[in-house]
Amino acid sequence: MSETTTERPVRVVLADDQPLVRTALRMVIGDTADLVVVGEAADGAEAVRVAAETGADVVVIDLRMPGTDGIEATRLITEGPTGARVVVLTTFDDDDHVYGALHAGASGFLVKDMALDDILAAVRVVAAGDALIAPGVTRRLIKEFTDRPRTAPAVPRRRAEGITDREREVLTLVGRGLSNTEVAAELHISVATAKTYVTRLLAKLNARDRVQLVIIAYEAGLVSAH
Repeated sequence: MSETTTERPVRVVLADDQPLVRTALRMVIGDTADLVVVGEAADGAEAVRVAAETGADVVVIDLRMPGTDGIEATRLITEGPTGARVVVLTTFDDDDHVYGALHAGASGFLVKDMALDDILAAVRVVAAGDALIAPGVTRRLIKEFTDRPRTAPAVPRRRAEGITDREREVLTLVGRGLSNTEVAAELHISVATAKTYVTRLLAKLNARDRVQLVIIAYEAGLVSAH
């Protein structure tokens, strides 16, 4: 089936206190037909305001910015009326910040030294309603969950109830950071079937996206420290 023209391109806001980072992303996005930069911000408060004013679909945000930090900005953006999704740009020494942003509602976690094309691909994934966590960030998030359970932000612990044994298997693999393709290979099922299981889990567990499934998997004790 050939692709049809989308109704409109995905509206993206770039939030980073480094103009060079914003310029690089803007230039690359400018070469795409399905993404458009509708605003920029140099701090968290401005990111929240610009996201609301532009009706952004996705906000690409650095966690370390002056004033309102990226975590609070992420919370305000994801809880805002536009329902914008947030892709966090991080570095490997930002573990605590990434953990906080996860609970604040971010749908994507990328490392700043990733290829620009990979960052664009992540924006598309998040805009489509899925979530993406760079493998290196996933490993660090797993370490956060397993090493610091008592110091985690105060959120109600959830239990994975009302799901089938197979769905529990899928949830466990998602909690380990596996993609749909990897889940399919692990369970010897098709990718389409794996995606169906994930969709069912999102509905049954009232999870916003794949990132929240990771949280639930850990809080339900399905993934433990090695």
